[in-house]
Amino acid sequence: MTVEGELVGEIARGLLVLLGVTSDDTADDARHLADKICGLRIFEDADEKMNQSLEDIGGAMLVVSQFTLYGDCRKGRRPSFTQAAPPAQAEELYNTFIAGVGMKGIKVATGRFRAHMNVALVNDGPVTLLLDSKKLF
Repeated sequence: MTVEGELVGEIARGLLVLLGVTSDDTADDARHLADKICGLRIFEDADEKMNQSLEDIGGAMLVVSQFTLYGDCRKGRRPSFTQAAPPAQAEELYNTFIAGVGMKGIKVATGRFRAHMNVALVNDGPVTLLLDSKKLF
């Protein structure tokens, strides 16, 4: 991942997490998601079954703050971002999430909060999952 041509974060095998924070999220939500994602059994074992976690494979995590995940496109043609947390709250919870991942012993790389980033991804699978701390989906 680069910001203004500078490499700011990269990982080898692991997960790219696009982290959206809404205004009613809490530190408990951030810690819950960190724990949940680190333990998800989504990597293949020797039998090619999704049975291993990021912890099991010794993988890393690249975390990108992504307020646009809360873009509401249900009305009109311009997304509304009113559900996204204000920057100060979002940054605090972004950092809480990163700390929670680090406490699990996972190597964490990040972008730069509120910066325009260029993110490159090799999606092996591909596998893309949505998680919500409120368990709405």
